[in-house]
Amino acid sequence: MSTTLHRDTLAQLSPKLAELSQQVLFDDIWQRPQLSPRERSLITLAALTALGRTAQIPWHIDYARQNGVTDEEIAEAFTHLAFYAGWPAAVSALACLAEEKR
Repeated sequence: MSTTLHRDTLAQLSPKLAELSQQVLFDDIWQRPQLSPRERSLITLAALTALGRTAQIPWHIDYARQNGVTDEEIAEAFTHLAFYAGWPAAVSALACLAEEKR
């Protein structure tokens, strides 16, 4: 059984990785004006799906919602990815969305 790490649990296990994630990834990369947070969320969900990183997908589904992406848009992105990332990857990502809706 895998555990999804979030900021608090990541900080407990690896304070430096949590610090770098916050400072570099979220306070710098996610704030760059060339892409909106909404676009970054869709790109991130696509990359995680294509790479099979399903443990990270639930957190990013929630973050995408905070960034204005609807569940319907997330489902459509995963459906679209079935043809580029593979059917199993898309179905696994959709399973994460279904789990998050419960």
